[in-house]
Amino acid sequence: MEFLRLVLVFLHLLGMAMLIGTFMLELKAGRGAALNKGWLHGGGLQLITGLALMGLDPALDDVEYNPVKIGIKLLVVLVILGLAGGFVRKPATPTWLSPALGGLVVLNVGLAVFWP
Repeated sequence: MEFLRLVLVFLHLLGMAMLIGTFMLELKAGRGAALNKGWLHGGGLQLITGLALMGLDPALDDVEYNPVKIGIKLLVVLVILGLAGGFVRKPATPTWLSPALGGLVVLNVGLAVFWP
């Protein structure tokens, strides 16, 4: 069971790296460019692996999760997915969208690291 948890954590971290990488691609693309679908892929990976990790919670004895922290992190990733889903098909995006999505990713990483 521990191996499965570690695989899920690994994939969860890859999802976070995908979101950060997508943000860097957005910065390189410049203002007004179409939104990269990497936001949806990275956010979806984060959501699925996060929910799977929470589903493993009853099977793991020595791992304890803070439900308030997890709820806030879930809300943040849902906002990321909602914003990305709403703008990914548009030919141009508002200038505030990429910094907002990047800030939400940094917020989620900060919650994961600094909130016990």
